[in-house]
Amino acid sequence: MTETPTTTNEAAVLVLEDGRRYDGRAYGARGRTLGEAVFATGMTGYQETLTDPSYAGQIVMMTAPHIGNTGMNDEDMESARIWVAGFIVRDPSRVVSNFRSQRSLDDDLAAADVVGISGIDTRALTRHLRSAGAMRAGIFSGDDALLTPGEQLDLVQGGAAMSGANLSGAVSTTETYSLPAVGERIGTVAVLDLGVKTSTLKYLAERGFDVQVVPQSITAEEVLALEPDALFFSNGPGDPAASDRHVELLRTTLREGLPYFGICFGNQLLGRALGFGTYKLPFGHRGINQPVLDKATGRVEITAHNHGFAVDAPIDRVSESSEGFGRVEVSHYDLNDNVVEGLNCLDIPAFSVQYHPESAAGPHDANYLFDRFRDMVVSTRSTGSPTETSTSTATEGSNE
Repeated sequence: MTETPTTTNEAAVLVLEDGRRYDGRAYGARGRTLGEAVFATGMTGYQETLTDPSYAGQIVMMTAPHIGNTGMNDEDMESARIWVAGFIVRDPSRVVSNFRSQRSLDDDLAAADVVGISGIDTRALTRHLRSAGAMRAGIFSGDDALLTPGEQLDLVQGGAAMSGANLSGAVSTTETYSLPAVGERIGTVAVLDLGVKTSTLKYLAERGFDVQVVPQSITAEEVLALEPDALFFSNGPGDPAASDRHVELLRTTLREGLPYFGICFGNQLLGRALGFGTYKLPFGHRGINQPVLDKATGRVEITAHNHGFAVDAPIDRVSESSEGFGRVEVSHYDLNDNVVEGLNCLDIPAFSVQYHPESAAGPHDANYLFDRFRDMVVSTRSTGSPTETSTSTATEGSNE
């Protein structure tokens, strides 16, 4: 058991752009932070959430009431830092008792200068965001808690909205780096870092790929000059409608026949590359308990999500790509609201999913997708084209 985290009765307030205010206690760093207020429904995995670059620009509220009891450690970091704009919890743990813990959550939030708030009714806030939708918000503590309600609201309403935001440049690597394949090598995959997580790179390497992680600023010509065997677009924050350059990069490489796998933001960008639109969800999907149906097998997978945007494509029929990439089907959809959760191209070697198959915090129902990607790359290299049956066959493989 580690030292009891410091508790405080210092005042803090959460202010939403519609004028609602929630009084609580200061948590983490003191000061002011602005972002989009969203909620995550996972009972565990707060460290993976905090260090997921996809949450950049967002003030994240955990719906589970008791947060922080397992502390923080170096092994479970999904990137080099905490990315959330702010953090909201109901009851921060007074002790850290996990044997893997190295620090308290409160200490890491303070060290990363992440302003948080505790002691508010997170259930009431969740219900409000479910009705009114995710919205701009601000947390104010320390000297900023002394600002008038009107001043605080003006700051919130003057903050940047998530719609139209291009955040890839803020989270991507600035230089290319590599990870070697683990075990039998099958080829090289170029990973466009739009906010990639450590676990994703690990699982790609374990499938026999030499992993070349490239910055989001790379051009299609530079990608092709690397002569990779496949291309992967990672998760990431922001509005896919604001990433035209990445869409054009993907279209160029798809026309060159490069096998493609995308997750989360990479799913939305594949949708746009194929000619579909995207739209903002009212409050999004965030957490590690989202039920998704795999249409190929009829199997329901419990999956990890973090997205506020989705692809606008029909889930009940095969479509024709308006960009000339042939037939496309929605491979997965969310059972809560029928949101598109996966795309599968029937005439080119490309597919994507809207969720996190690496899911470091669990569950691991979708980990087989890395095997599907490996099999698609091997099949494409040997035959020159994907087969329609290869996707369904790979889907029925065992999970890890």
